[in-house]
Amino acid sequence: MAEREIRLFGDPVLKTPAATVTVFDDALKDLVRDLLDTTALPNRAGVAAPQIGVSQRVFAYHIEGRTGYVVNPEIVELSGEKREIGEGCLSVPELWFPTPRYERAVVRGVDADGEPVTLEGEGLMAQMLQHETDHLDGYVYLDRLEREHRKAALRQVRQSAWF
Repeated sequence: MAEREIRLFGDPVLKTPAATVTVFDDALKDLVRDLLDTTALPNRAGVAAPQIGVSQRVFAYHIEGRTGYVVNPEIVELSGEKREIGEGCLSVPELWFPTPRYERAVVRGVDADGEPVTLEGEGLMAQMLQHETDHLDGYVYLDRLEREHRKAALRQVRQSAWF
């Protein structure tokens, strides 16, 4: 299909919990292809459907040579220590802040045919699973920042040329 434009912080679709996918049809497969195409660009680990303006629970990823997607993902396990990890977001360009994330995460969902999918990982994969699922729940990573970092981030957002 096609690369889609990324919605930026301030767009209401990013703060709205995405709807559960209930219809598994060609439109869903088109959305998945668009997400995969949009994620395939350099320096992109994942893209959630709300980031391209579609309020449905779907995200795609491209991490360490692994590419895929999950429909209706839910985090079923977070483990290890919660650490601040440098994180950015396509919807909040040019900003990078230490974000509290667990070392390991497991997500369960389905594919575009409704078949069960489980994704698990540590490090960057765990970070991406938490980040993209947050998007589907109506959060951006700025919402997860410690108070001091959040204040600095929001100040930088207000001063940015894109906001």
